[in-house]
Amino acid sequence: MTERAGAKHRGAASTSAPAQGRMRVARALSVLGVCSRREAERLISQGHVELNAQRVTNPATLVDPSRDRLSIDGRLVASRPEARYVAVHKPRGVTATVRDLHAQRTVVQLVPSTSRLYPVGRLDKESEGLILLTNDGVFANAVTHPRFEIEKEYLAFVRELPSAQALSQLRAGVVLDGRRTEPTRVALDRRGPEGVWIRIVLHEGRNREVRRMLDAVGHPVLRLVRTRIGPVHLGDLRPGQYRELRPDEVRDLKGGRGRSTP
Repeated sequence: MTERAGAKHRGAASTSAPAQGRMRVARALSVLGVCSRREAERLISQGHVELNAQRVTNPATLVDPSRDRLSIDGRLVASRPEARYVAVHKPRGVTATVRDLHAQRTVVQLVPSTSRLYPVGRLDKESEGLILLTNDGVFANAVTHPRFEIEKEYLAFVRELPSAQALSQLRAGVVLDGRRTEPTRVALDRRGPEGVWIRIVLHEGRNREVRRMLDAVGHPVLRLVRTRIGPVHLGDLRPGQYRELRPDEVRDLKGGRGRSTP
């Protein structure tokens, strides 16, 4: 009788102020390395998540990951695995999301792992270059949350040399969806017989932002490569290759120190 009563008590949904060790179920799934917090909220709202064998539909429900039993579609969520932080050179044509059910190949398939890794931020299918994978939700939030202003650096290849006016527009910000982009660092990187490489540094994370910015000033992107996220550089990683982040890189990104260029 005592055991059943205890199980019933743990399963009761609660949204009161969290006691020590308790957190919202969406955050718990993120901290445990299951998925991002946004993805966790989607799974919860669609009825895929159970707390102590009872379905949870409110992402604000409080849980204690060290005591409560969380499961997704009947599969028990294990205790928090060892955190991993991986830099990957995503090839062009590979999908950088775990939610695309029609993708033939995703970036997470490039990295063998005993725990579930997920991409940090966006990089569209036709773009290539640096993307981070992790199972640490706190780290993912630090890299993607706008308040930390983590820089992302890109090389964009366009056909024609942009005018001084076009470069000034990019630096000052262009209007996308009724809202001006943040000021951006823009420089000509190199010029070849078939086009021009432009180096762009920004800290926003809007959907396909670099492509849309260059479209707005009349220079469609033919190729786009992300070369840096905060202190982490693509370096000599070839398409499809990956490496573990160094401790100092993880520390700097978690601390929001992503604006300086080593």
